Amino acid sequence: MTEFVVRLADERGKVQEQTHTAATEEELRARFTQAGYYVYSVKARGVLAGAGKAKKVKLETFLVFNQQFLTLIRAGLPILGSIELLARRQKLPHFRAQLEDVATRVKNGESISESFEAQGGFPIVYTTTLLAGERSGNLEEVLQRYLDFQRVSLTFRKKLTASLIYPGVLIFMVLTLFTFLITFVVPRFAELYEQLGTKLPAITSFLLQLGKNAQSYGLYFVAVVALAIFLFVRWIKTDSGANVVDRVRISLPWIGPVWLKYQVGLFSRTLATLLTGGLPLVPSLETAARSIDSRQIANAVFRSVETVREGKGLSVSLAATKVIPELAIEMIEVGESTGALPQMLNSVAEFFEEDVQTNLTAAMSLIEPIILVVMGIVVATILISLYLPIFSMSAGTGGGGPQ
Repeated sequence: MTEFVVRLADERGKVQEQTHTAATEEELRARFTQAGYYVYSVKARGVLAGAGKAKKVKLETFLVFNQQFLTLIRAGLPILGSIELLARRQKLPHFRAQLEDVATRVKNGESISESFEAQGGFPIVYTTTLLAGERSGNLEEVLQRYLDFQRVSLTFRKKLTASLIYPGVLIFMVLTLFTFLITFVVPRFAELYEQLGTKLPAITSFLLQLGKNAQSYGLYFVAVVALAIFLFVRWIKTDSGANVVDRVRISLPWIGPVWLKYQVGLFSRTLATLLTGGLPLVPSLETAARSIDSRQIANAVFRSVETVREGKGLSVSLAATKVIPELAIEMIEVGESTGALPQMLNSVAEFFEEDVQTNLTAAMSLIEPIILVVMGIVVATILISLYLPIFSMSAGTGGGGPQ
């Protein structure tokens, strides 16, 4: 007997995971299907353990694969043949191995959504989209919607990254220049002033001592900082760490609202894609919640799921969490009342994404000159501090000329 993890939904649409033992996957699937459940997936515990370590595929590579996959299906090629063909042509070894395993599973009777989900390295939105396509019998359409969704999301993320590149370069230049001055230039002046034996101003003494300490303890400082960063990264990957970091991030004066809008926009677009693909509201909400990074918003959505199951509207359920912005709630309420919820969710996503881009552009226009000014002040302060004793000696020499 093998232990399996079963992901299923009851007649009310409530999705849950249970652990059961059985001889085969087919036996366990048949048992729950006869009991009236909809079975999403049945996986052995060993498969799940290996899936968590699966190497993820870059989004651009994954989109190219899906575009080719969609083209082959539209051309009339069977799903299994399309996957086998694309697996043979795939150059990335780990991605090719995943596709080959998907083809093997499909050949053995598993659905395509289960086969991709078993790999563990693919987005949950993708596997859920495939499931919606299988249930509706329109795989081509849901694949096209998924591609459109990811293209828009990828374009938006690239814009955000491009907005942050120049300030990041400036900050790196400031740190590099400061490190060079402290570890290379300042010690040379320290040797000069030791030979002269002159009395130094307080600011110059402080700077020279800082340079001396940097040479003596710099490597230890770098090691401590690297260790602290490593431990912090490990901590934020835990549930408690991720919740604390997200709570602090949302509470920050300017960063918080921008982060909140970005995550709400991503959630809205994901939910719209799933609903348009024919997936029921409750599984769509759960999948969309798992696809975002903000723990606060995800937890709020999961809390709203229980209220939605009780028969209340999505807007009322989200409003009760007091996390989602009021404007998004109002727009969702209009979408529910007019029967155009997916379209309104797309409008929510577009509005918040545009707002985030506008806020970032405005912030970058202020941050860039501030960084340049700070860099100039730092360099000027260091240079003046280093040359101040020389100026003092020159003034003293000038005042002691012939009478």
